[in-house]
Amino acid sequence: MADHLPPVLLEACVVLGASSDKLSEVYQAINNNGSTEHLLLEPEVLHVLAPPFVSRPPAESEAARSHGKRRRSFLRKKREHPPPAAATSIQADGSEDVSVPKDIDLMALPQLCFPGGLQVTNEEKDEQFHFLVFTDVFGNKTHGVVMQCYRPILVEGTSVFKNGAGSFKFSKLFSAYGFCVISKYPYFTALKDCLSCLLIQLRTCRLSDMEERVKEFAAKLALVPIPPPGQLHLMFTLCPLTIVLPSREDEDHPVIDLDLHLPFFCFRPQQLLQGLSCLLQEQRVVLFSADWARLTLVAESFLLFLQPLSWQQPYVPVLARGMLDFLMAPTAFLMGCHLSHFEEVATETDDLVLINIDNGSVSTSCSETLDLPEIPPAAADCFTQRCQTLQIHFDLYHCHHGSCTDISEQRAQRRAWQHNLNLDIQRITLELIVNIFRDVSSHLNYEHRVFNSEEFLKTREPSEQLFYKQVLETHIFHFFLKDRLNRKMDNFARMELSTRSEMQRMKAMVEVPRRPTMQEIQARRKSSTTESKMSKRLGMSLPNLGDNQTISHQRNSMLPRIVTSDPTARTPPKPPQVFKLPDFPASLSFYSVQNYYSELIQLLGKAIFSVQKENSMLLARFYYLRGFINTLCCRRLDALGDFQNLYKTDTAIFPTQLVTWLVDSLHRDERQQADKRPELKRLILKVKTENDKLSVQPDDHVKKFELPRKHLHQEEFVRCVQECGIVKDVATIHRLFDALTNGQPKQVEPELFRVFYTFWKETEAEAQDFNLPSEVIDHLDNSECVYKLSSCVKTSLGVGKIAMTQKRLILLTVGRQGFLEITKFRDIQEVKIASASFLLVRIPSLHIKTSGRVEVFEANLKTETELWNLVVKEMWAGRKMADQHKDPQYMTEALTNVLLMDAVMGCLQTQRSILAASKLAYFDKIKHEVPMMVPKTTSETLKHKINPSLDLAEPQTVHVLLYTPGQLTSNGSKSEMNPKLWVALSGGKVVVFDAASWSMRQDCIQVGASQLNCMLGLVQEQVWIGSQDSVIYIIDTHSMSCNKQLTEHRHEVTGLTVDLRDQHNSQQTYSCSCDGTILQWDTASLKVKRQLHLSCDRLSSIQIYDGTLWCCCGDCIVELKKSGTPQRRIALPDDVRSVPSSFSSFIIIPERGQLWTGCADSGELCLWHTNNHRRPSKRISLPGSSGVTCMIRVKDQIWVGCRGRSGIGGQCDGQLRSQVLVMDAESHTVAKELQAHSDSIQTLCSAEDRYVLSGSARRDGKIAIWKVE
Repeated sequence: MADHLPPVLLEACVVLGASSDKLSEVYQAINNNGSTEHLLLEPEVLHVLAPPFVSRPPAESEAARSHGKRRRSFLRKKREHPPPAAATSIQADGSEDVSVPKDIDLMALPQLCFPGGLQVTNEEKDEQFHFLVFTDVFGNKTHGVVMQCYRPILVEGTSVFKNGAGSFKFSKLFSAYGFCVISKYPYFTALKDCLSCLLIQLRTCRLSDMEERVKEFAAKLALVPIPPPGQLHLMFTLCPLTIVLPSREDEDHPVIDLDLHLPFFCFRPQQLLQGLSCLLQEQRVVLFSADWARLTLVAESFLLFLQPLSWQQPYVPVLARGMLDFLMAPTAFLMGCHLSHFEEVATETDDLVLINIDNGSVSTSCSETLDLPEIPPAAADCFTQRCQTLQIHFDLYHCHHGSCTDISEQRAQRRAWQHNLNLDIQRITLELIVNIFRDVSSHLNYEHRVFNSEEFLKTREPSEQLFYKQVLETHIFHFFLKDRLNRKMDNFARMELSTRSEMQRMKAMVEVPRRPTMQEIQARRKSSTTESKMSKRLGMSLPNLGDNQTISHQRNSMLPRIVTSDPTARTPPKPPQVFKLPDFPASLSFYSVQNYYSELIQLLGKAIFSVQKENSMLLARFYYLRGFINTLCCRRLDALGDFQNLYKTDTAIFPTQLVTWLVDSLHRDERQQADKRPELKRLILKVKTENDKLSVQPDDHVKKFELPRKHLHQEEFVRCVQECGIVKDVATIHRLFDALTNGQPKQVEPELFRVFYTFWKETEAEAQDFNLPSEVIDHLDNSECVYKLSSCVKTSLGVGKIAMTQKRLILLTVGRQGFLEITKFRDIQEVKIASASFLLVRIPSLHIKTSGRVEVFEANLKTETELWNLVVKEMWAGRKMADQHKDPQYMTEALTNVLLMDAVMGCLQTQRSILAASKLAYFDKIKHEVPMMVPKTTSETLKHKINPSLDLAEPQTVHVLLYTPGQLTSNGSKSEMNPKLWVALSGGKVVVFDAASWSMRQDCIQVGASQLNCMLGLVQEQVWIGSQDSVIYIIDTHSMSCNKQLTEHRHEVTGLTVDLRDQHNSQQTYSCSCDGTILQWDTASLKVKRQLHLSCDRLSSIQIYDGTLWCCCGDCIVELKKSGTPQRRIALPDDVRSVPSSFSSFIIIPERGQLWTGCADSGELCLWHTNNHRRPSKRISLPGSSGVTCMIRVKDQIWVGCRGRSGIGGQCDGQLRSQVLVMDAESHTVAKELQAHSDSIQTLCSAEDRYVLSGSARRDGKIAIWKVE
């Protein structure tokens, strides 16, 4: 478990140079020959210094000693066991048993620290720095910063680090020594600063003190902790510099402690793009420079520019001169070597990409130019334009400021400028990656983890095809796909969402087949040349199916697939907080180090107190650091207490492995103490439980879509259809299966599936290239798409082709091309097949009667007549259902059915094919079998319906709804101002809608994995969610992330409530769990202020009225006194008590002294007077109801969600099974009976008393939006 111990800055400090024997030989040889030219020595490891540097008293705990066993300081060992005089160095072959960090390879280190060889010179040279990256076989990286400096060789040849007596008469010979600081984290700038401070000490100290100074230097760095992810940097002083350790942005990002603008000095944007293109295609890339330091800095910058794509191939940014054979490796790689080897590498190797950092050129070993596919031009042009806006010259930026007289102030100004510049560069390069891979998510099937690469490639421009073909086969893209299929919400996903055009946002709302809208066709004609016009493939399109919704688009919003963020509109980033560590102790004894840690813990305690109620994210970082230091001090219980607080502040940085190690290392007495502290007892139980769950490995595979090779039964057929992206809905796929197996055994042959798939895709491709005249396009709405086109036929309006959009039928006349509207689907009155006489034969024709027109439209469609009859009837029925139910998804589903009919007809080509296609006419069938008329009251009250399960294969139960009003925010973002609708679905999924447009804003926030029971919006811009797993999850409404948890409940959380009279009073928020526990919360500190317990079978909900708590306890409603003891108890009526039943919901109307209750298995409401709770004063029968599921009060009305009497179980057939009843609180009568759901109502919520929203169980799974009168 040693690997799980907290990370510190220093992993090891290694001193390298020539052995004293070699130096003595060299000195003698030079005295004889008098020349040092071309004199190179073999470097060796002289000393390895690794933590811990202090010995612990014997009484220290076993865990602390185990920490020490991992690594030992060579210097301490050397003093304990003095070696013979000849053994003054540690040989790289490991001849002396030295324990070093396991990730450090001493064999290769001397060559890498002296990549050009160890030189002996007759003059002292300036010190030089360079940077190293070591990668193990698992891809874990360790980083090193190397300082080379020259020291005089003593006359007697003794090493500068040897403590033996010798003459101090110096010769004029100087030998190079290397000091390599190794860390698991890429703190290149900080470690370079540290070595610069060491250099000052080495210059001024006596030779005999040199070794002790290096050890002291390493010991100090071993005290420095690594800052946790987030906006908290750490600062420490290492005389004479103040050094800052920047933190990672989050767990998924590496530390960035280098100047990301250096490549912009070395390369023009075109060459930068060429280099990134080579890496994306996993070429064999070699960097060259005459300066060793540039190699690693430029290589690291290139890899950071690719984020979130992560380089998976061999990576050696610095190759020593003895390692050039690495370049013969047959795999892809990224390596770097000295510019002096350029010609040798170019002539001796094939197929290498050679990047010369010093002159900014990119070539291959076969040619001076690069003949590889380039990054798509639209993304490249956007990147080039963005590069021109970068302010990469500090002196230019700073020229209007005064000169700094304080070096610390000057360094701070430079750091702040560099930090902001790095953010700008990261944003530009992320935008490039987003623009390259934006459409990947459109070709993913998340349920089966499939990427349809062939269809993705078809949407690319011909000139881009080769680039994408290469990239799609790489390891780097494969790992990127894994993250996308895991729905990882990283910076790529956030930028991709935030930069979607309005049309792309609409596309994401409804699942329909791909067809170009009129707007896209217009944009394409403006932007593309004649040659590429017919072959261009844009991304998915979406018809605006709700005619009552009008969305305006700028004409150029869909020109390219590139959508950029406006750099001028973004708010400047907040400067990160900096926490200063205490000064290092004067001596590094065990007690001095413990005092240092104690002082650090005190400072962190003060920091925690100062931000207790202001900044929970900063508070979490302080808790993390204090837990880390407590762990180092073996204060395990204190450390666990600090880490427990992360649940309430930021679970994203919770160190699971470290906490697990701490729990496992607790001694018996510590475990007994932990059991006495409820919060630690809960934490230990949670860690044990989660460890058991982690034993099951998550599915992490990625599959490419392939056509089936064997017969498909229904379940396999569903999977294949979903994988290929035709349709997701399982019920629709079942109907397609019946159509394709019409009259045959219930399985689909692979050849039939291939023909069906090919026909579907060819039809989709043809629709991209419908050559519609400009006059026709001008008559159609921006969002309209042409989905079907007939052959040229004779009609009652003339000769032409009939075109079908999602809204209407139009005739494209021949000759002088024109546009005639045949009918809108909602205006159709009758569709039938007739026959028309032509010479001596009767030709089948289609007759369509339209409201408002006397004449009947007639089209001699011949053999197409039967199919068009099915198509028009299905679209007519879908339009009618959509209008009556105020649900545009019906139209979407009808459209999908129509296109499936067309494909079935095209692939079967038999006499029975029309019969098979008719099985897909779902809405036309419902129209004849089930009365479609929606009651007038329902139609007048229903405003709209939305489907929160759009992105899922099957509808999900809507368990809870929460409306949060809009609010102005500091950044003035319009989307933040809009109100939101929060929807809790099955399995811990939360979907968020923009309640102004009812468009989906966030497709899925995962909140645990259990059913969610209740939600509450608080003024602290938080949404609290109670779950069956006993946790209250807290979502931040700005970041839309769930990084906080309240774990005080031991059982299922069933209710949340806040006193609406004083929402700003943080004392008036309550939660309850099914075991009868009620907790009162301080919502600012997230601490429990008070705990109550109510004895009952099951506490299902709580509400607060006028400061009094009312509790629904199954067989009774209980009013609690201020003290928490029951004041009134209202029991179930005797006749209801005789059957198994319970209160499901209740409403208090304090001003009337009324209590309204509903039971889960009773079709009536009971009205009680709060002064007389013996029996209900009135019972109100609920028509058509078998039970009450939920109730809310809106104005002077009681809205009641009911379970219908009919159809418990079975598939949804369109029949209305449940209703929402509106009760008049004054007359105690049913004012309205509203029917909109085909399964029981699960939840109701009010939107500012203007609308009421109802959510239903999974057979319906939709949300109805009702107007309140």
